[in-house]
Amino acid sequence: MNGADVIADILKREGTEFLACYPRNPLIEACAAIDIRTILCRQERVGVGMADGFSRIRRGRQNGVFAAQQGPGIENAFPGVAQAFSENVPLMVIPAGNAPERQYMHPTFRAADVFRPVTKWCAVASSVQELPDLMRRGFHAMRSGKPGPVLVEVPNAVFEATYEGKVDYTPVPVARAAPDPDAVKEAARMLLAAKRPVLWAGQGVHYADASERLAALAELIPAPVVATNPGKSAIPESHPLALGAATRSSPKMYAHFLKNADLVLAIGSSVTKTNFGPSLPSGKTFIHSTNDASDINKDYRADLAVVGDAALVLDALIAEIGETRAPDARALSALKQQIAAGKDEWRAEWAKHLDSDEVPINQYRVIRDLMRTVDRADTIATHDSGSPREQFLPFWETTAAHSYMGWGKSTQLGYGLGLIMGAKLAAPDKLCINVMGDSSFGMTGLDIETAARNRIPILTIVFNNGIMAAERPVLKISDTKYGAMDVGGNYTKVAEGLGVASRRVDKPADIVPAIKGAVDVVNGGAPYLLEFVVKEGQEFSRY
Repeated sequence: MNGADVIADILKREGTEFLACYPRNPLIEACAAIDIRTILCRQERVGVGMADGFSRIRRGRQNGVFAAQQGPGIENAFPGVAQAFSENVPLMVIPAGNAPERQYMHPTFRAADVFRPVTKWCAVASSVQELPDLMRRGFHAMRSGKPGPVLVEVPNAVFEATYEGKVDYTPVPVARAAPDPDAVKEAARMLLAAKRPVLWAGQGVHYADASERLAALAELIPAPVVATNPGKSAIPESHPLALGAATRSSPKMYAHFLKNADLVLAIGSSVTKTNFGPSLPSGKTFIHSTNDASDINKDYRADLAVVGDAALVLDALIAEIGETRAPDARALSALKQQIAAGKDEWRAEWAKHLDSDEVPINQYRVIRDLMRTVDRADTIATHDSGSPREQFLPFWETTAAHSYMGWGKSTQLGYGLGLIMGAKLAAPDKLCINVMGDSSFGMTGLDIETAARNRIPILTIVFNNGIMAAERPVLKISDTKYGAMDVGGNYTKVAEGLGVASRRVDKPADIVPAIKGAVDVVNGGAPYLLEFVVKEGQEFSRY
């Protein structure tokens, strides 16, 4: 075996189902030889996005892997890895590297040096014999504590070198930490003493597969549940205690309950300050539970820290509260009624948008009709950056846990396309939908050809308003003088030229038939693009 064979063998043992890649990298052929599917993308950052989406849907128990050539290939992958790092996604990047004698010769691009700030762990292989150890450390780093991307740079000479002996490698399990029992007792006491507690759910609930536990704790206290952008669908948002998720926009009742809370318990969340997620209002008693102690007291002062895996923390809190107090059915019923009334009020305020017959089409009408047409319990959805995120995330009500991929600590246009392809590869029986804008399509749209060529049946929805609407407040002079915000195109024609069936819709009455036709094609095993000619769209649910 040579070095590429060794790594491919280890990936096979780790359950790797596909290698997202762009040549040249010896690992591609080595993986194909042992039946690890190789999927060549059109752009490297989309390939990283595919690995990202796969890891999210498999909850980090299996990890997406991306390989690129040294130099320009791994250089182009930097944005994708930076995005994954900002979202704490456990994926592996394996670039080729230059010969040892060129490693520090200017201007050689040394990936391990450049990517260190945007990876949880990275290394350069110096010999073929150390590859099993490097891969073990990489998989452990991904799967222990707060997850994140890792990078193993392998010089071509190491890929080609002969490995001596038998490969000794055992797949790396997920390492979990249980919380301090004294901290759990104090957290339970504080929760039961609070008059208006709120549970704040992050994506750590997804990775811990702790949705049912979160719902059980919410009902036991009782307390409503808000979610971060990446925590969306931590519990089904159809649950009577769920208040939805927030980017810059959020459901009205989300803002109301969080503002009026006297105590907030964050579970599985770093509670990092970001422009595209919720902020913790001042004056709240704050219990912070995360699996990474370095996040405690980072952006917000914590009154109590409970460090541990989200599932183990929830189990401990449920057991402690269950021993302390019997469930209060009357309080639970009253809280459910209050939340239901808040949801009804908010939806009534937005009915003029959700039910709109205006032309160009109102984006919220598309979202409403999409929710009514597809089986949301059997769907995985994501958004892209910009206005589609702000419009889609608050109003798309999930009916199943782990059915939405929210993202936004870094907000690269076009990232959702790779994500949704990775999600489809991880959950082939689900309807996988990405909603993107025309500017996002301009960044990565050619990779719908990757979906067509590799028979990855995703549904891409493009909101085409012909303008960078989100930039209106900051491009006033340049737009007035030079039309800086104007973007245009017929993306249906682009899709058809890339081998993807498509339809352009400009009338509200055609929305539902178009969605049904698209779903039929996707269910038949081919990707589809739906382009909606929409209004500029400056109305957002912000309270």
